[in-house]
Amino acid sequence: MAAPDPKIHIATLQRELAWAHLKIQALQAELRQERILKYGPRSETLSDLQLKLLDEEPGVSHQEVEAEARREHIASISQRQRKPHPGRQRLPENLRRVEEVIPCAEQNCKACGAETTVIGYDESEQLDVEPARYFVRVTKREKRACRCCEQGAVAMPELTPRIVDKGLASDRVVIETVVAKYCDHLPLYRQAAMLEREAGLEIGRATLDGWVMRVGELLGPVVGAMRQDLLGASYLQADETTVPVQMHDKRGADHQAYLWQYGKPGGETVFEFCLGRGRDGPKKFLGEWEGILQTDGYQAYDNIGGPKLVHVGCWAHARRKFVDAVKVNPQDAAAVKMVTRMDALFLVDREARLQQLSVEERLALRCEHAESWAEEIRQECVALSKVALPKSALGQAAVYTLNMWTKLRRCFDYAEVELSNNLAENSMRPVALGRKNWLHVGSVQAGPKVAAIVSVVESCRRLGVSVKEYLLDVLPGMNRRKLSEVADLTPARWANTRD
Repeated sequence: MAAPDPKIHIATLQRELAWAHLKIQALQAELRQERILKYGPRSETLSDLQLKLLDEEPGVSHQEVEAEARREHIASISQRQRKPHPGRQRLPENLRRVEEVIPCAEQNCKACGAETTVIGYDESEQLDVEPARYFVRVTKREKRACRCCEQGAVAMPELTPRIVDKGLASDRVVIETVVAKYCDHLPLYRQAAMLEREAGLEIGRATLDGWVMRVGELLGPVVGAMRQDLLGASYLQADETTVPVQMHDKRGADHQAYLWQYGKPGGETVFEFCLGRGRDGPKKFLGEWEGILQTDGYQAYDNIGGPKLVHVGCWAHARRKFVDAVKVNPQDAAAVKMVTRMDALFLVDREARLQQLSVEERLALRCEHAESWAEEIRQECVALSKVALPKSALGQAAVYTLNMWTKLRRCFDYAEVELSNNLAENSMRPVALGRKNWLHVGSVQAGPKVAAIVSVVESCRRLGVSVKEYLLDVLPGMNRRKLSEVADLTPARWANTRD
């Protein structure tokens, strides 16, 4: 048997060694990324030290220097036009003022002894609070009957419609419970403990849950009307998040369901409860809708809606991938440079907001500055995809951006489209905070009711509407209203009538 060729053996070992080095590098990057997710800061802002890498990077072309100068020009304009600091905050004028006059201890002149005269007051304001006072509202309805004959029936006025008929709590207490859970993220067991401490009243969690579910049931038709209004819009943003659900199947484990959110920037948003994360959810909600849909890169949003639906991507998600690469390797000048390039895109929109430009004028500003920068980003991603490890954070960021490029590029084709899906993501934060406190949805049947409450609460927040005032006005007697009447009670239409 012939001995193996030493040259072939050495070449094989060299290839295996090179592969081992690449594998170690990829595993180290993956380990660092996991540690960052668990222990690292959540901020996506680059440090000064990382930004200095751009100055120290060799081989920067003249065109890149000019591009950076244009970016700095936009940034400097934004800095100059920032609003000045307002100083000490003025307490809102709509708050009731309770005056307290403190008289002078000395009311006689120290020089001549004559009585002094009040010439004015030195005023200061402090925010104060009166503790909540629980009381029992006793409602007495007159009962009238005729004493002259026996034929007349007993007359009595009807009860005012209530959220929970024959319930122990008033409408205001029921709404306070709902707002405390879904606005302030207070689980029901904590609210029960607070009621016992403050009012000496023991109310079980099941009773509180019944109040909440009743509100969710009554809001169902309102959310249906909100959905119809959304489907009449030409531009929507969508996102999804997890929500655990108790299945009551004796397994003792929660099922991971999802809340899908569809919203209009500056308008209402609707959450839909689904047991899965498949395409069936958005497909059913949107039907044959044919507008502009902005989402992240999740594939479930593909091939839904009508044939003319336009799918737009999110630049914030692409930027986040490169931010992750910077966190894994802070000395990676290529990743830092990509983040600063994408930051420049958002500076253009920030400048448009500062100048209060219309969406058409904002699109013109994007085409003047940001479109050429977007092409630089694409070319750099192509170059990075050829040299970066495919499994590295930088390689994955470049591939993600290239795969989403057609959808990302459409942000420069439509005036009303935002650069990012951040408005939809921000609307998911209350759900994320809530599930850390109330942990899970009690049942599959409760899922749509919870989604209805969250839809109304978040829509009111977006519109600047008081959730308590809205619910207190529309909920009593909701079950007696016709569907044609409910359509005019969505948060947006209710706010318009109030204005």
